[in-house]
Amino acid sequence: MDFTEVVLKRRMVRHFTEEPVAPEVIERLLELARHAPSAGFTQGQSFIVVTKPETKQAIAKLCGEEGYVEGGFHPFVSEAPVLVVPCTSEAAYRQRYSEPDKTDDPNGEQYWPVPFWHMDIGCAVMILLLGVVNEGLGAGFAGIMDNNGMRALLGIPAEVTPVGVIPIGHRAPDKRSGSLKRGRKAAPEYVHHEAW
Repeated sequence: MDFTEVVLKRRMVRHFTEEPVAPEVIERLLELARHAPSAGFTQGQSFIVVTKPETKQAIAKLCGEEGYVEGGFHPFVSEAPVLVVPCTSEAAYRQRYSEPDKTDDPNGEQYWPVPFWHMDIGCAVMILLLGVVNEGLGAGFAGIMDNNGMRALLGIPAEVTPVGVIPIGHRAPDKRSGSLKRGRKAAPEYVHHEAW
């Protein structure tokens, strides 16, 4: 598939068929995500793949799926054949940027104008989402309402932050988000040349 077509076909899918997703497809997607940019080559990102129905149900509760269903959406978190939980570690970046090739400050003080750990996991997630489209599948994204609950459920270390849940599967007809009625910003509001 042409890259432009992949980008333009990408959307948040909120309903999936029962058709399974082959494990090798998920492995290909995660291998692509592994090639996302990483400040200082820290590689502070991790992904947890979940396919067990009872764990998917527990994750759906931590994402507030009942609220989506009350809003007229399908239970797209629990029904997806595969859930991927992207995680990032601020501690990994702070440790990496205290290494000799990244600092000459003996106190290890660091200034973070932008939290690179958030930037890098965002890049990895986008590569994964685009890879899903390229594989002929669909994916959504759900926020986590209880990060500590997610850590406990999946055994995630305290210094690692799960940033959301990506349901992946074969698309089924779904209800589109009402937010789309806002439309896209006009190009002059989105792109500024030479200065704001």
